[in-house]
Amino acid sequence: MELRSAQHPWWHGAVLYQLYVRSWLDTDADGYGDLRGIISRLDHLEWLGVDGIWLSPTMPSPDADWGYDVSDYLGVHPELGTLADLDELIAAAGARGMRVLLDLVPNHTSSAHQWFIDASSSADAAHRDYYVWAGAAPGGGPPNNWLDSTGHSAWTWDDRTGQFYLHNFLPTQPDLNWWRPEVHEEFRRVLEFWFDRGVAGFRIDVAQGLYKDALLRDNPPVPPQEAGDPLAGQWGLAQVYNANRPEAHAVFRDWRKIAQEQVPERVLLGETWVRDPAAFYGDNDELQLAFNFPFVFADLTAASLAGVVRRTLETIPAGACPVWMASNHDVGRFPSRWGDGDDQRARLALLLLTTLPGAVVLYYGDEIGMLDVAVPPELQRDEMTLGEQSPRGNRDRGRTPMQWDSTALGGFTTAARPWLPVGDAAARNVADQRADPGSMLALCRDLLALRRAEQAGGIAPYQELAVAGGLWAYQVGGLRVLANLSGEPVTWPGRSGEILVSTGGPGDEARVGRPGDPVTLGAWQGVITRPGAG
Repeated sequence: MELRSAQHPWWHGAVLYQLYVRSWLDTDADGYGDLRGIISRLDHLEWLGVDGIWLSPTMPSPDADWGYDVSDYLGVHPELGTLADLDELIAAAGARGMRVLLDLVPNHTSSAHQWFIDASSSADAAHRDYYVWAGAAPGGGPPNNWLDSTGHSAWTWDDRTGQFYLHNFLPTQPDLNWWRPEVHEEFRRVLEFWFDRGVAGFRIDVAQGLYKDALLRDNPPVPPQEAGDPLAGQWGLAQVYNANRPEAHAVFRDWRKIAQEQVPERVLLGETWVRDPAAFYGDNDELQLAFNFPFVFADLTAASLAGVVRRTLETIPAGACPVWMASNHDVGRFPSRWGDGDDQRARLALLLLTTLPGAVVLYYGDEIGMLDVAVPPELQRDEMTLGEQSPRGNRDRGRTPMQWDSTALGGFTTAARPWLPVGDAAARNVADQRADPGSMLALCRDLLALRRAEQAGGIAPYQELAVAGGLWAYQVGGLRVLANLSGEPVTWPGRSGEILVSTGGPGDEARVGRPGDPVTLGAWQGVITRPGAG
């Protein structure tokens, strides 16, 4: 598989694969996945048809938030490997036609980072203004009502220097102060360091969060009509002043120039936890890709999903590339969230995800329909969502080891105990599904092959054909997608054309009629056709 032509941006129509490094494959028997494990299984990703790999954080960290608390932006976590291992991974992936993106965390560092160690040593330390500090409010409390991701005050008092410091996440993750030019220069050096080592780009953590209101004003409450919307705010407060500030867009315009000044194929992918990701494309001069969380949180209904797609394609700039995903390390796995473990729904959701125009991000295990795992409290590792702290539930449920085979530990490790428990590997694993032409894995590979043939190197034109009852029908490039998102049969009154893929598996095409006949779809069934007349 060769790298794509530069005629179009490579990410247009591409399939990216989010790889949670600690859960992919353990090669040194310590219970944690590592970079050598990724190298040893690149053939799986090449066989599947992946264009790019996004690695969960690989930089040194105390792991209070499993790498999202960085203590050194220019290194590799020793539990995961070495710089030489990462260099080898980038080269080996490139030889197989795949690019590598790193996770970059610019909103905050670890409290173990040398910048913060110095900043908290005295009020006039050299790195003091790298972070957000404030005095107490009248009466001695925090300076405002901002809450962190656990629902507690986002401010922690520092006895040594007599001020509060800001952390929108854990107290061990102090927020950086992007009002300071020195912070911009530090990250310019970080970007250039990794670009020089051959990374194709970055997934940018908390892209909407960099700047904070200079006046530290209180956040307003979430309007009653928006209560329950995870993108409206958290813990009852709209994130108006501790995130979502307009100044962040200038950062991404600057980073876009840094990324592409020598190599136009470099890409910036934003974790844009917002209702309208279109704003982060700018005038096609900011991020090239922005996550579409409204799609993630939509209901598995024709009206809900089609509505998100319609609004997205209407609002992003002309020529910009939308991004579709359904699972990740924060929100869990789509076969559980959308299908409650039902294979028919999971197969249909996968068909929809992989046929939409733009770029698609798969999460490791999506291709075999891996489910969330009920991790018992005594085995949970995610400090941010331990117990009942988060309304979204413990995030460990979607981070469990990859299920390579049907053994008790899923072929992930030879250690006595993996870092998180393995799910039901006997029910879903790569080895068994690789041998089964009717499996989720076979369906995924077929869908990605069809996508590559039809959409590679471009953003396919999209036309909505019908949204009625449980039926969602759309034309994407030269293909027609018919999806029944209901528990009852529905009929597409047009003509089917040639049926290329059906979620029912091999031989299922006969159930939906011959070319030229109207198509009757069973419950939670989808087909891809090559349109004929009608």
